[in-house]
Amino acid sequence: MTMGSLAMPVSVATAQSRSITDPAAVFKAKPGSDYFLANYKQVSEWLERVAQESDRMKLVSIGKTAEGREQYIAIISSPENIRQLDKYRGISQQLAFAKGLNDAQAKALSEQGKAVVLIDAGLHATEVVNAQSHVQLIHEMLTRNDAETTRILNDTIGLYVFANPDGLDLVANWYMRPADKLKRNTNTIPVLYQKYVGHDNNRDSYASHQPETTNMNRLAYREWYPQILYNQHQTGPVGTVVFIPPFRDPYNFNNEPLVIAGTDAVGTAMHERLLAQGKAGSVSRSGAPYSTWFNGGIRTIGYFHNQIGILTEIIGSPTPMEIPLVPAKQQAGQDAYMPIAPQKWHFQQSIDYVKEMSRAILDYASRNRETVLYNRYVMGRNQIKLGSEDSWIVTPKRIDAVKTAAEAMKKQGEGSALDDLAGYDTRAIVPSSLYKDVLQDPKYRAPRAFVIPADKQADLPTTVAFLNSLIKTGVEVEQAPTAFSYGGKRYAAGSYVVRADQAFRPHVLDMFEPQDHPQDFAYPGGPPIRPYDITGYTLAYQMNVTFDRLQDGAPAHFPVVADVISTPPAGKLTGSGAGGYVVSHATNNSFILTNRLLKAGAEVHWLKQGVTVGGEQLAPGALWIPARGAASGIVQSAVQSLGIDAVAVAAKPAGETIKLKPVRIGLVDHYGGSMASGWNRWIFEKYEFPYTVVYPQELDKGGLNAKYDVLVFQSDVLGREGRPPQKQPAPADLPAEWRMALGHVTPEKTLPQLASFAKAGGTVIAVGNATRLGPELGLPVYNALTTADASGRRTPLPSTKFYVPGSVLEAKVDPTDPLAYGVPATLDVFYNNNPTYAFAPGAPGVRRVAWFASDDPLRSGWAWGQKALNSTATVIDGTLGKGHVYLLANEVTQRGQPYASFKFLFNAALYGPTQAGVSTAAADD
Repeated sequence: MTMGSLAMPVSVATAQSRSITDPAAVFKAKPGSDYFLANYKQVSEWLERVAQESDRMKLVSIGKTAEGREQYIAIISSPENIRQLDKYRGISQQLAFAKGLNDAQAKALSEQGKAVVLIDAGLHATEVVNAQSHVQLIHEMLTRNDAETTRILNDTIGLYVFANPDGLDLVANWYMRPADKLKRNTNTIPVLYQKYVGHDNNRDSYASHQPETTNMNRLAYREWYPQILYNQHQTGPVGTVVFIPPFRDPYNFNNEPLVIAGTDAVGTAMHERLLAQGKAGSVSRSGAPYSTWFNGGIRTIGYFHNQIGILTEIIGSPTPMEIPLVPAKQQAGQDAYMPIAPQKWHFQQSIDYVKEMSRAILDYASRNRETVLYNRYVMGRNQIKLGSEDSWIVTPKRIDAVKTAAEAMKKQGEGSALDDLAGYDTRAIVPSSLYKDVLQDPKYRAPRAFVIPADKQADLPTTVAFLNSLIKTGVEVEQAPTAFSYGGKRYAAGSYVVRADQAFRPHVLDMFEPQDHPQDFAYPGGPPIRPYDITGYTLAYQMNVTFDRLQDGAPAHFPVVADVISTPPAGKLTGSGAGGYVVSHATNNSFILTNRLLKAGAEVHWLKQGVTVGGEQLAPGALWIPARGAASGIVQSAVQSLGIDAVAVAAKPAGETIKLKPVRIGLVDHYGGSMASGWNRWIFEKYEFPYTVVYPQELDKGGLNAKYDVLVFQSDVLGREGRPPQKQPAPADLPAEWRMALGHVTPEKTLPQLASFAKAGGTVIAVGNATRLGPELGLPVYNALTTADASGRRTPLPSTKFYVPGSVLEAKVDPTDPLAYGVPATLDVFYNNNPTYAFAPGAPGVRRVAWFASDDPLRSGWAWGQKALNSTATVIDGTLGKGHVYLLANEVTQRGQPYASFKFLFNAALYGPTQAGVSTAAADD
């Protein structure tokens, strides 16, 4: 991969010949003052000014945000280093990639290089401490001349990035809105603080869908390759001030061990600095739920790139707050060195902590500059070696295999006097032969490469989107210019190869291989310990990518794909008929084509039976597009730009069709913004579905059929079952334009209107946890993951009996059902403790479309008691009056990642309105 180039600098001074503007001169208030927040417009104005004034700083835009703002980083170092940034960036890249270097060369580069530290602030915009602290820290780094600051400037290059400019403007403006400072708050903003995904902007890193994520990934893994990344947050554990690493277990088994050790070392240095200054209240490990397992965050993705990653979670608010007394937090321990007394707490106190933690990292990088640089090379070197030879990754399932083999041998340790001490149980010893026989069983070797055959993909444009996620995160992807053979198989020209012998091997493995999360319980028979985030997320599975996993070697090198693939490979337009076109339903991009045709007034039909055209057998649901009006031009353009194949035929293929029509979609949201609904907005816009956002007040008024054909309820819009709804501000406290967003979906007011809508021919689509609408609206189904008492009241299974916290499972699908057109008969779905459904045999008006069909459907992640899923339905077609209620119980749009499941939503939105007045056939079983 060639080294990318940063966006053009906004400004850089030639010499520090005049004073540096104090931010208060621009903000008209001191940053860090109680009851004050600077917005991004003010911050940008100040950054642009000081960039002209200081020769220690270069201001660069790393790209546009979702709302079109420039996303700035301030690159800060000594004037001498600023003049040689390209040199030091090149050294950082060479050491990160480790290719073509030996240890001596890496040592020499480490002696020459500067440690690069990336500090982001304000990612979660309501966590307001960090962006305001950034301003103070940048100003101090530009103006202080003490020995520590001078040493840091000489030894390091700091990348100070504002991670969420749009959110900073939104939240700061909202907070400063009331003239009465006592009424100011950050917890009543009306919308998500990132245009589409809000808090999930820290769950998007490996998929890299949002522009800010892509900007940050480019900075970290394609341009600067910082050795240390500091990700600042603000949810300090109650009764403390701040969480700092080390983290609790588990850590992801794909990661290089040295990256975890390095993270612990930096975290310890941060604790030490605070303690030396008498700053109490820092905790680690068991003090908070954070771990290093999940790949999707800005901090965690770095571990899979051999980058030390630091997370802190601070308390604080511009409105003074209280640190409460929590008795358990007053006892000092290994994870809480110096408890803090309950007290009133001001904004600047939190900012002082954040600045000192930032300086602790910079000081560590300065004092350990050569080691930090060289260790980045060592990690890359180690991973390249592991990827080029037989190697094994030891996961919980492999440990279980050793124990099972040992039990079969009926050999056990004799015991010793130390056996009652933790870590000294000789009874746990098993025969050493099992290391080679089981842990190094050749069948379980880690892969050397993955081959993605260009001609075997069910949905090549989606596969290209998967490859782009890899490329955006710095992974080298190769493409074969001609056909080739390897391992007894023939691969078409254009096939892709992702090799394991690259420095970022941990990330490669994590995207292709299943995650094997430990069974993590508080105690035997006790409840599960809730993971920090989801536990299984293998992106290749979620996107239904077909690949071969090579264990014995890898093909010869092919050219590296130089950059993100802007458009998928052009499709083929075959046939010479003038009657119309037949297009497979298997590609998600076929829905873009459909929506363009419907918008232009062209006809689109789904063929209910499979059809053979152009020598290829297409599954039920293929598109029939008559060649009338604008249709031909739209189809021909889509073949080129969307990677869709089309066959021109003389006449409509035989058999029944379903004629589509333009649909009016209402996407339900609530005040403050639903993240799941936000992701749905992003997906609808990506695939060009027209939609309108609908709030509960409008639902409660009724008359919905006059405006909408389809209503979509995403997984989180109903709130958590059994809990009171989230508190909302009083209408009088809001600007008039946001009062219409207030309200909740309620059984008393909303459900009768939804039932009327469906019974009059409307389509209700419920996703994930919102599928409880099905039985509430009267479908004859029940949550299968419950037990019924004598009165018939159903209670969810306890977590000690069933627990699947965000994992990939295998489901069976009926691809002849219109809800599942284009979906394979076996599909990996994302599931997160959602309901699944059962109904009596022959129940009227309901049919299962997708279901779990084994006692062990887990593909990636963690599942406990998963046997309870067997034979339960996860996608259901239900009739209610003249309309339909579709239950999509697995998370079909989860964070914009399970592309193969999007079709359930898309099909439902288009199919439902065609079936008004048509009853769903009863299920056969």
